Formats: sequence, C-alpha cells, structure tokens
Amino acid sequence: MKYWSQTYIPTLKESPSDAEIASHKLLLRAGLVRKLGGGLYTFLPAGLKVMQKISQICREEMDRAGAIELAMPFIHPSENWVEGPRWAAAREIMYRVDHAGAGKGRAKEPEFVLGPTHEEIITPLVKTEITSYRDLPKNFYQIGTKFRNEIRPRYGLMRAREFVMKDAYSFDTTDEGAIISYGKMKEAYTAFFNRCGLKTIPVEADTGVMGGSFSHEFMVPAPVGDDDIVYCEQSGYSANREKATSGIVPKDLADAAPAGALEEFATPGIVTIAALAAAPYNVAADQQFKTLVYMGDGKPFLVILRGCDDLEEAKLGALGFQLWRPATPEEIEPVMGAKPGSLGTVKGTIKNPGALAGIFADHAIRLIGNGTTGANKDGFHLRNVNVTRDLEITRFGDFRSVRAGEPCPKCGAPLKIDRAIEVGHIFKLGTKYSEKFGAVYTDDQKQSHPMVMGCYGIGISRTLQAVIEQSNDADGIVWPWQVAPWQVLVVNLDPQDAAAKDLCAKLAAAAESAGAEVLIDDRAERPGVKFKDADLIGLPLRLTVGGKGLKEGIFEMKWRRAKEITKVPIADAERVVAEAVRQAAQA
Repeated sequence: MKYWSQTYIPTLKESPSDAEIASHKLLLRAGLVRKLGGGLYTFLPAGLKVMQKISQICREEMDRAGAIELAMPFIHPSENWVEGPRWAAAREIMYRVDHAGAGKGRAKEPEFVLGPTHEEIITPLVKTEITSYRDLPKNFYQIGTKFRNEIRPRYGLMRAREFVMKDAYSFDTTDEGAIISYGKMKEAYTAFFNRCGLKTIPVEADTGVMGGSFSHEFMVPAPVGDDDIVYCEQSGYSANREKATSGIVPKDLADAAPAGALEEFATPGIVTIAALAAAPYNVAADQQFKTLVYMGDGKPFLVILRGCDDLEEAKLGALGFQLWRPATPEEIEPVMGAKPGSLGTVKGTIKNPGALAGIFADHAIRLIGNGTTGANKDGFHLRNVNVTRDLEITRFGDFRSVRAGEPCPKCGAPLKIDRAIEVGHIFKLGTKYSEKFGAVYTDDQKQSHPMVMGCYGIGISRTLQAVIEQSNDADGIVWPWQVAPWQVLVVNLDPQDAAAKDLCAKLAAAAESAGAEVLIDDRAERPGVKFKDADLIGLPLRLTVGGKGLKEGIFEMKWRRAKEITKVPIADAERVVAEAVRQAAQA
C-alpha cells in the first residue's frame, strides 16, 4: 500500500490554458505529467505507474504471441537510414544529433539521428545474425523512447516530439508465413487494447512511407482524433480515410457512348470548378473533369477526378513514387500549355505529353461519361468530352476521398465517417527492407532469398492518454481496472484518529491480499477536497473511513463509475472488500 503523503500527486483545480482537449487537461490536473516544452513531458509518479502497467500488458501480449524482447539504441548512424529505402521521406521528421566536430567532411548530412522507428536498425542486425531458414520465423520487439520532429505538437501525449512506443519486427521465409505472423500480431493487439479498457476499431490503412502490401490501424473513436475512419455498421467494413473506398461506381457500369463532337468554347476568367458551375455556363461539378498536376520523384504526372470530388493525396502512393507534391504554376505551363484553371487531358491538347510520368484517372470519372474539361488554352474549355473516346489515360485507380453516405463497397449500405485516434499500426512490409539491406536466408536447397518482413507499432504513451480521452466524466478520470495507477483508494477522513487509521490499514490489507494496489489518502485536508481529488484521479474503487460512519460501525464503498454509495458494516469489511476486488479483476 502507498500513502498519499509518501508519494507525489499534485492535483490542480483549474486546467492550464494551453490544454485543449479533455484528456490533456486531465493529464495535467490529475498530476500525471508536467510539460517541459512543446511535445515534451515529464511523467510524474502516478503517470509513470500507468505507463509501466500499460507497458507490462503489452509485454505480456507480445510474449504470448511469440515475440522476443530486445533493446536497440535510440541514436542511429545516419548511414543506416541513407542506405535504407525511405531516407528522403523520413529525414524531415527526424532529429539530427550534433556534436563537437560535427560537419567536418559531412556538410550535407548529420552523422547521427534520433530514431523515430527501427526498421533501418533491426534489418541489418538480423542480416548478420540469421542466415538459415532453420532459424526463422522470428519476431523481435522493444518498448522504448522514440523521437519525431512534429511541426505542431499538440494535445499533450497525442502528438508529441518524444514518446514511448512498442515496435516489433517479424521475419519469415515466405509470404504465407508473413501473413501468419501478421495475424498473430493483429490478435495480440486486440487483446492488448481490450485489457487496457480501450474500445478500438482495426481499420484498413495506407502504408505511407513504411511501404509494404497492406496495413491496419487500431483506432479509438474520439471527436478530437487526428484521423477519419470510414465504416459500415452492417458489413463491418472499416478503413481510414486515406485507404477507404466506396461502391459509388457500380461494378456493372457500362461506359457511355459519345454524345456529340468535341466543342471548344471561351471561358474568360473562369479558373475554378465553382465558377464553371455558375451562370452563364451552368456545368455542374459532377459533370466536369478536374485535372491536377503533381510532381512524382521529379517528374510531372496528371490525376483526373470529377469536379465534385477531392483528391486523397495518400492514395498517390499506389503509383510507385517515393515523393510527390503538387506542381507549381511554373512547372505546369511548359508541360500543359496553359495555366491552372484551363487544364485537361483530351488527346492532342497537351503541349508536351512526353514529359509526363503518366496520366491517372479516378474510376468515378466514368460516371460522367460525357462532360467538360479544360482545353489546355488559357480561357477555353471543351464540352462533349467522352471518357473512352477523348481522354488520354495511362490507367485508372482509386484516388478520391470517400464521403459519408456513399454506398459500402461490401454491402451497399450508407458509409459513416467519424474522427478517431490512432493508437497502433501494423504493416506487412514484404521484402522492401530486406532487399535493400541484403537480409537473406538460405533454404534447404542452398538457395538464397530475401526475408519477408512485417512491422508493428503501439503508441504506449498515446494509449495512456487515449484511455483517459475515452474514460472520463465531468469530475475527472475513470480508470479501467487494469491500468489504474492504484485500483483502490482508501480515504481517511480522520487521519489523526487511531481507530480510523487501523480500519484504513485493515481495508487496504484486505484489498491487497485480493490482488489490488492501494493508495491511502492520509492528508490533513477537508473531506470535500479529498472527494474532489478522488474523483479527479479516478481510481476504480473508493473506500471512505471516518466521520459519522466510524461511530455507526460502517465504512462507505463507491465505484468510480457508479453514483451509488454502499454502506458496509465494519464486521464484514475484509470479506466485502476482497470479494469486490476479485470481481473487478475478473471483469
């Protein structure tokens, strides 16, 4: 048992002005963390206890799934990252490590960086340690600090520059084996979040700079989340917005026949979808072809959408570019022959088509059939543009953002979109990293093959705050049993009274014997202060001793999630408390 006076729980009556969301406010008010600087936090004793419990649950589930714990350095030689497949994309979020003499002979790149993740470290390690198929599969994990240069750190631990993460890396001989390893991790993640008391939704996700063939994010529905999840309550379909698709284009849709000859018409000063949709032109947005120009690895490419649709930029990763961005007007005109606002992809109208890396069209433009697009002449558009007859298209793909109400791709029911917090992400990486670093194994025929990899991350510190964001009320935190810093709070209203002290110790001992961690509030504070703090720090079970109750031979028992207070005879104290603790632990 721990006495409040012997630890440090500095509760606050008011929320700091820079705390924007409920969980961030409660982290600070309940004395769990203190801010050092933007995205940097010190964990105080109670916060550290929660972190340790979450870490231990994670460790148990990883071990149960067959993963093996190790610990890798946080400072990485930059050449590991330069040699890897994503230096250009990852370097912007990485902190460099400077030291005396830094820059001598290395003016362009840092000698060391702080690790945001460890694919570039574990893969070379496994390359040197494992060479035979007999030693595979293997899955290594660690729980440790990571660093990312967040431009806008916010929401406390949700978007921090320094954070605690569990990262794991699996190595298999075959794609089928990698899928089995992936499935084990997905099950372990589900068990982990359930034990932490978090309701999560695993959703299909974009692989981003990590690469690989597929991935899932574990999302906590919350209005303050940074991500959108698209889901269907009927079919169970779920994906983040960057990956989500819909059934807006029927599978049996036939391409429209041409409706007439191409016709050029003047549109002076009309450079937006909305302007062309207004009088006197009255071309509805869903009847316009929108042409976007992007730069992919230094070469321009085009994306065609309906005028009513928005590009989901992350989906451009499917085109194979390592880096992409919108082209500037100065980059657009020499290729297209016109400025933005008059662009199109009608055959024969592009000034320099040979400069393009490709022309990619969203499937939904087939719903237009015959529409209107830019003529690649400033101030002119073309009507009666037929998708199959007139447009120059390298290939079709899914590039648009899904909207709420569109049909589910599985069952056709309306899709819903909600905000959510990402707390875990798993990837099937394939051979992207093993090929780059030469991590190969020899099979039983003495043939060499690249290892098939997966990687799996859990934001431990983010999980802590996500629990608070999901489990709180107007009075404070409502901790789930397994991750509470202490499960039972014994409030002594008369800390100078010997009988009250003895009963508190007796209740605490009974709770501990049944498996709970106990905090005794022995402070010389008014009852009102103690009750407010009890609700604020949110321990699951409160036992109150003193006042009239002690004279009447009772103590009070109250669950944090309940409004009711139960008066328990002191004669039944040990039995009632022990039974309550056992039931809570098994729930």
